[in-house]
Formats: sequence, C-alpha cells, structure tokens
Amino acid sequence: MNQPLRAAMSAVPELDDTQFLRWQSLLEERTGMCLASQRRSFLQTSLGLRMREVGCDSYEQYYERITAGPSGAIEWTTLVDRLTVQETRFFRDPDAFAFVEQYVQQKATELGADETLEFWSVGCSSGEEAYSLAMVGERFLTPAGKRYAVTGTDISTIVLRKARAGRYLPRALQWVPQAYAAIGFKPQQAGEPLQINDELRQRSCFSQVNILNLAACPLQSQHVIYCQNVLIYFRRWRRREILNVLAERLAPGGILVIGLGEMVDYQHPLLEQIHSSRVSAFVRKKTNSEGESARR
Repeated sequence: MNQPLRAAMSAVPELDDTQFLRWQSLLEERTGMCLASQRRSFLQTSLGLRMREVGCDSYEQYYERITAGPSGAIEWTTLVDRLTVQETRFFRDPDAFAFVEQYVQQKATELGADETLEFWSVGCSSGEEAYSLAMVGERFLTPAGKRYAVTGTDISTIVLRKARAGRYLPRALQWVPQAYAAIGFKPQQAGEPLQINDELRQRSCFSQVNILNLAACPLQSQHVIYCQNVLIYFRRWRRREILNVLAERLAPGGILVIGLGEMVDYQHPLLEQIHSSRVSAFVRKKTNSEGESARR
C-alpha cells in the first residue's frame, strides 16, 4: 500500500457491528447481494475511501447522504460501482466454454437463414465474458453463414463503459486460447492495449440491469444464457428466483450455464440438467405447447 493511501486509511473509523449490519442490509435491499461478515474490512475500506472523497466524517453522515433525494441516488450509483465490481477474464472457465462451443457448433447446422443465435452474459462486468462468447459465435457461426448477437448486462455503469470500449491490457491475452486470438482482437504493436475486433463489437451490446429487476428485462428466447460467478453473492432463495426468471428467458433447446456449486439440486419444470462433474448447465426442454414436453 502506498504512503498516501496508507495515511488515508488510517483515518477511516472502525465499522462496528451496528453499522456493518445497516450497510449490509442496504446493499442487499437495493441489489440483492449479501455481503458476508468476512468481507467487513472490504466494506470498511470501500466506504472509508469514498467518504474521504466526498467529505463525510462518519458512516452515519454518509448513510444519510446516500439515502436522501436525487443526489443520494447519484452517489449510490458511484458506491455500487465500488462494491460490486468482481474479477473477470477471457474464457475464465475452459470446461464451460468447451460446452458452449459444442452447443454452438450443433446450432450452426440447425439455425434457419433468418435466425440469429442469441447469447446473454449475465453479470458481464468489463466485458471479457461477453466477448469470449462473441468469439465462439464468430468462430463457428460466421463461416457457416449464420448470425449471432451478444448482450452483456451488469449493474455497474463503470464496467459497462469499459465493456463498450473493448480495450484491455496486453496481459489479458494470456487467458485467450490461441484459436481465438486472431478472431477476437485487432493486430497490436508491442505494449499497445488489446482492442476487440470491430466485427465482435458490432454484434455485442451492453446494458445496465439490476438483477433484482430481471423480470422487467426485455430479453427473451435466448439460446445461451451464461451466468457464472454471479449467484454466489446472493442468498439461496434469491438464487432460485433468479434462475427461475432465466429459465423462462431461454429459447426451447437453449442452454443455461452457471458456476459449479452455485446452486446444487436446482430443478425447474422447463429445464433438464446436464449431468457432468465439470460443468453446471441446463437445457430448456423443447415443447409442442407451453408446459407440454415434446416427444423425442
């Protein structure tokens, strides 16, 4: 930690039990995320740094500021960006992406000439996951003359701006499989930022969505819903609610991919679980009519 930051943090007041519970409740009420007690120091640091930036001397004063009127709503947006941004990288789960690749290759032979394969990255952060999905589409669908589109959603406006820009540090390339490097990025000189290819950016869009308001999200008939490393921040009952909404947004035959262990023993009448020790995924059953499974 550098000297100025160390000096700033030394003046941050201790976040006691009462204040921690108060801020924990506010975060869960507004975003659905449940901040575990083990992350109290993270919350104290994040609040403390922001309080110094805006000139608040106590958690009570900052709480009143953030919950009052239009200016409080603006400040809340800034704080949420600090509290919810999570680590991400390209092709973060190779096994899950191998499963998506297999599905997309199959769809490349099934899609009609007027159909578009829809990808949805839920909790897309700064865009690496969404663009990884776009690279899969570009690799297997474009040569077959088929179309694809990617939508990335997140609650943080800051990371969404980064995703739209499509610019990344050169070291991010170390996570990209060799087969995708030329597909995903423009040629670069040594030391220059990575820039996502125009073709992928044109087929990708990013939108702010609070996962508590998924029911109001207009996305429907998605072929691939990728929701990894998102559910772990929510209580079990809310995870089930989120998955129920996502199940309804899948196209018949579409796949829902979540993180291993994020929701054990989840069942839904529209979904069939993929039995694998390496991937946690579900397929929406094909139906003749709503609620009636098609005969195979």
